[in-house]
Amino acid sequence: MKGTSLGFIEISGVAAAIDALDIMCKTSGVELATWERKLGGRLVTVIVRGDVAAVTEAVETASKNAIKKPAASGVIANPHREILRLVELSAGRFRKGQQSPRLDEQTIQEV
Repeated sequence: MKGTSLGFIEISGVAAAIDALDIMCKTSGVELATWERKLGGRLVTVIVRGDVAAVTEAVETASKNAIKKPAASGVIANPHREILRLVELSAGRFRKGQQSPRLDEQTIQEV
């Protein structure tokens, strides 16, 4: 899936993050871009990608319906290439050796 938007939810706990991700993926056609765990998993940031409307709907729905209230959430439409690079670096840490679709300026231009 080629995405032009990134959605973020920062929430306390891995279980709550997985719940929020499940809600986001079921709400609209978004997919997981990457995730980050901090403080031993006590604070988790989930990043999804998709078109702007789908990402916005997914983040809003998960923020309202997740098992815990998110610490923060947001949507970036048409992210700058440095943001895309940062997300790629994060994704690369947990995709050991897997070839992942590139989220870059060319992908955004194709959409």
